[in-house]
Amino acid sequence: MSIIAWIAIGLLAGAVAKALMPGKDPGGIIVTMLIGIAGGLLGGFLGKVIFGVDSIDGFFDLSTWIAAIVGSVILLALYRLFTNRGHRRGHAHA
Repeated sequence: MSIIAWIAIGLLAGAVAKALMPGKDPGGIIVTMLIGIAGGLLGGFLGKVIFGVDSIDGFFDLSTWIAAIVGSVILLALYRLFTNRGHRRGHAHA
C-alpha cells in the first residue's frame, strides 16, 4: 500500500479509536490523528508477530482495518495513561 493509503487508514482508525474510547485527550485532534497513523502500523506489526498473519493485505481488506483500529486503541490507551499520570503529578504539587 502507498503512504497515502496508510495515512488515510490511520486517520480513520484514529477516529474510530476515539469513538470507542470517548473522553478528553490532551493534544486534541492532531495527536489523535498521529496516534491513528502509528496505531495502524502497530496493529499490522502485532498481527504479523502474534498471529502470524499478513494483516496488511490491502486498503479494502477487513483485516487491515481491524489491525489498524486495534493498534490505535492500544496507543490511545497508552497515551492517556502516560499523559494523565503527568497531569496528576502536576496537580498534586499545587
